[in-house]
Amino acid sequence: MMADYLLFATERYALPILQPLAQALDAAGHAVHAWFVDGASGARLPAPVRTVGLREAVALKPRAVFSAANWVPTFVSGAKVQLFHGFNVEKRSDERGHFRVRGLFDLYCTQGPATTAPFRELAEQAGHFAVVETGWPKLDPLFRDDAGAAAAMRAPAGSRPVVMFASTFTERLSAAPHLFDGIAAEVARGDRYWLLTLHPKCAPELFERYRALAGPNATFFETEQLVTAQRAADVLVADTTSVVSEFVVQRKPVVTFRNRAPKPHMLDFDDAARLPDMLARALAPDDALTAALADYADAIHPYRDGRSSERVIAATDALLSGELGRLKAKPLAARLRALQIRQRMGYWGLG
Repeated sequence: MMADYLLFATERYALPILQPLAQALDAAGHAVHAWFVDGASGARLPAPVRTVGLREAVALKPRAVFSAANWVPTFVSGAKVQLFHGFNVEKRSDERGHFRVRGLFDLYCTQGPATTAPFRELAEQAGHFAVVETGWPKLDPLFRDDAGAAAAMRAPAGSRPVVMFASTFTERLSAAPHLFDGIAAEVARGDRYWLLTLHPKCAPELFERYRALAGPNATFFETEQLVTAQRAADVLVADTTSVVSEFVVQRKPVVTFRNRAPKPHMLDFDDAARLPDMLARALAPDDALTAALADYADAIHPYRDGRSSERVIAATDALLSGELGRLKAKPLAARLRALQIRQRMGYWGLG
C-alpha cells in the first residue's frame, strides 16, 4: 500500500545518504518528500522527491521520517528513524559522539556489527528505541551499476593511479592545512591523478586553495559526488574524517594524517614530508594491510549487495507492525529536547 515518507536533513552531506533510500521508496510505489533545514536549506533531490517546508511536513503526516542528522523534529508524525550521517570515527567519547542517545528516535538502522552491538546494548537498557542492522543507504551506489559515472571521473587519469583527498572540518583534526604543499607538489609532478574535496564546513580559504589545484592532473569535486569519487579512486588520503571508513568498505588502502584513533588498516603518519612514501606503500599494499582492510570492512559494513535502503524500509515496516516489540515511553530528557526543537523551529502547533 502506498504511503507518504519524509526525508530530513540539516547538512548537504546528507543528500547522498538519502538519495538511494528515496529511489528505493519510489521503486516500492511510495510518495517521497524531503524537508531540508539549516545547512541543507535550498538543496534538492531529483524528482519524484518533492521538497516541503515545515507546515507541509506536519500536514503530510508521514508514515515515517528518515533522518540523516543527529536530531529529528518530533512534532512531525510517523516513526522516527536514525540513518546516521557517518561512521563512528572516534572523534569524541561515546557519550558525546556516535553512541549518544538523545531519545528522539524510535529505530536506529545500524551500519554493521561494530555499531550494532553497542546500540543493541543501549536499547536493552533504555527500552524506548529498537535497533536493526541494515547497512548504510549511502553506500548502496558503491556496489551497484553507476552508469559509468566513476569511469568518467577517472578517465582524465588515463593509465595513472588515482588518489583521492578528503578532510574533516574539525580544525584540530584536519589534514587540509598541513598537507596542502605536499599535495600541490604531487599534483604538479603529475604521475598520479588527484580527486580533491573538502568537508562543506571547511574554511572558505581552504576551498580556494584546493580548487586552484584543478587542471590536467587533478579535479575538485563537490560533496554530492563523494560516492562516485570513492569508486573512482585507488587510494584515499585523509585524516579523521568518516570518509576513511566509507572508502575502506571497498577494501582499498587509506593513508591517514594524524588520525585520532589509528588502526591496523590505516597507513597513519604525522610528518607531512612523508606523504610520497606513504602513497607508495598504499599503491603497493602488502598482505598484512590487505587482510586488515578486509577485517575492518566486514566489521563496519559487511553488506556488498547495494540493498541497504531496502533493508531500512523493511526494518521500518517491522517496527510499525510491532514485530520489533513494544517500545517504552520516551524519557523526560527527550521530551525537553522536543520542546527545544519546537522553540528552535518556531512551531507550537499540534503534533
